[in-house]
This record gives sequence, structure tokens and C-alpha cells, in this order.
Amino acid sequence: MTRRFSLAFDYLCPFARNANEHVTAALRAGADWDVRFVPYSLAQGHVGEEEVDVWDRQHPLEVSGVLALAAGVAVREMAPDRFLDVHDALFAARHDLGHDLKEREVVAEALSTGGVDPSGVLTAIDRDGTLATLRSEHEALVAEHEVWGVPTFLTDARAVFVRLLERPHDDPAVTRGRIEHILDLVDGHTVLHEFKQTHLPI
Repeated sequence: MTRRFSLAFDYLCPFARNANEHVTAALRAGADWDVRFVPYSLAQGHVGEEEVDVWDRQHPLEVSGVLALAAGVAVREMAPDRFLDVHDALFAARHDLGHDLKEREVVAEALSTGGVDPSGVLTAIDRDGTLATLRSEHEALVAEHEVWGVPTFLTDARAVFVRLLERPHDDPAVTRGRIEHILDLVDGHTVLHEFKQTHLPI
């Protein structure tokens, strides 16, 4: 039976990169999952009570991470068959190449690497409701599930923030198994609320 879940992401977070790469690698290897990738803006998540929301600023796409999130959302809607490749490329631009995701050239290069015409996507972001979609999905995560960070796995049972310390394994079965184990914990062990190692291994 197909397993359905959502995964909240922001390209700025290295732990989101690890979890999302696990999921994309497993999907490419044939995992029977129906995954909804949902944007959560860490920049907006850190806005103080007296500060202006990211979406309401004069140039919201110039706020850290927002342009890349908008590009991911646009590709998810416009070219879903290319989304996994663009998704990985945007994470790589930030965490493998060390590029600044506020730069349009950086996002354009990631789009091109993922097999998508960057001009079409960037034009769509500037002209259509992509930013509104990003805002509504972020706000729904917060209002409906109290999401506060990424990566967060969401199932019918609950929403759970999870950190994976490693990138995908060379064996797709191992990678798929890691995510299946996480989902089993999310769905089947609701009595477990917090399980956190006291230090970050070096």
C-alpha cells in the first residue's frame, strides 16, 4: 500500500538537506510513497512579534531563502517531473557549493542543473501567485500543525521534527529503511514525544 506523508523543508537547513535527500533518493529507487514537499520559511519563523512578516516586506524575495523556496514551489507546480532534481540542486547550491540562495544567478543555475528553464520559473515567480502559495503553505503548517522548524515529517497521526545526521546511504534499501523507520515512529509510537541526543556527534 502506498505510504503518504508530507515533508516540510527550507533549503537553508543542512538537516533538511539530509532528510530530503533520503526521501528523494528513495523515491528514485522506487519507494512506494506519495510525498508532498511543503515549504517552511526559516526566515519567517524567526520574525519577532514587532517585526514585519517576510511576505509583507518591500522585497520579500531578497530575504534569505525565500527566492529558493519560491523556485521549489514553482517547479513543484509547473514541472513536477523535474521537482526532485531541482530540489536536490537547490540544497546542493547552498550546502555543497556554499552559494548564497538570495542571488538569482545561483537559483537560476540550480534550476538549470535540475533540467528546468530558469527564465520561465523566475518570470513566473515575479508575475504569478507563487509567493502567495509559499505564504499560505507556511502559515498552514504553523496554524494546523504548530511546525517551528525543518525537517518536519507530517502524517495523519502527527507532525514530528526529525534530524538525520547523515546523508543517504549508497544502498537505496538502507536509505528507504531509515525513512520507513522514522515514519513508523511518527505513526506508531505517539507516546514518544521527545527523543534527543544530548550532544551533536563530531
